[in-house]
Amino acid sequence: MLKGLSIGDAFGQLFFLPWVAETATREELPEATWHYTDDTEMGIGIVQVLETHGGIDQDALAQVFADRHAAEPNRCYGPGAHQLLGQISNGADWKVACRELFGGEGSFGNGGAMRAGPVGAWFADDENATIEHARRSAEVTHAHIEGQAGAIAVALAAGWAWRWSQTGRVEPARNMLSRVAERLPESEVAASVRRAAEIPADAWQFDVAAELGCGHSVTAQDTVAFSLWMVAAHLDDYCEAILTTGRVGGDVDTTCAIVGSIVSLAVGSKSIPDEWLRRRESLRW
Repeated sequence: MLKGLSIGDAFGQLFFLPWVAETATREELPEATWHYTDDTEMGIGIVQVLETHGGIDQDALAQVFADRHAAEPNRCYGPGAHQLLGQISNGADWKVACRELFGGEGSFGNGGAMRAGPVGAWFADDENATIEHARRSAEVTHAHIEGQAGAIAVALAAGWAWRWSQTGRVEPARNMLSRVAERLPESEVAASVRRAAEIPADAWQFDVAAELGCGHSVTAQDTVAFSLWMVAAHLDDYCEAILTTGRVGGDVDTTCAIVGSIVSLAVGSKSIPDEWLRRRESLRW
């Protein structure tokens, strides 16, 4: 999963360059090295906490996020994340600091969703645990319900994709959207995922982005549903999922990270080309 997330992130962020969006194919790839962003950096942090604690310990996760940010602050973190993680590094209580962002409403950005794939993979056979630990993983930086709903949606989709692969891929991939939507807390994210479930799988992806959003606002509300629709439309082909998602535009490192993290659980790491992996920089643990 982390291979799928990180390559999606590193390749996806190159689609901000117009010539990459216009020319990239499975074989015609941007030159190495593909550098990953905060999507992968925070995903690694979640994996470290899961391996150490067996679940999301929020105090530990806040400290890991802050430490990794302090070590490499130039991983394309957003302004809110820079502010929050800097405060935590200086001794602030994350429970207070994260709720003070954005006029006291807390963040509803897509940062909780972009890194939630590891939670879905870890708890893939337990939806209730997935929901609770995805919420915990987001709450450290995203106090707003929309930011947390986005993380829950991605984690649930990741677990669904893994179970789909283990049960013979018989169930229609589009069922994932309605299944995820029914387990989400009532929110704009949930409403948007329900809309995505009604859009045909053969719809033009640019029309889907126009209806659902594709991350231009960098919020969970305008990022998650589109990403999950792209997953459902390309659940059997990692490369096509990343290339198509990247060409649409928007917050492409995050949409590609989300899509890559979920689709990789459905197709397995062998479906990710070795050349793509070689071009992505090594992960820093």
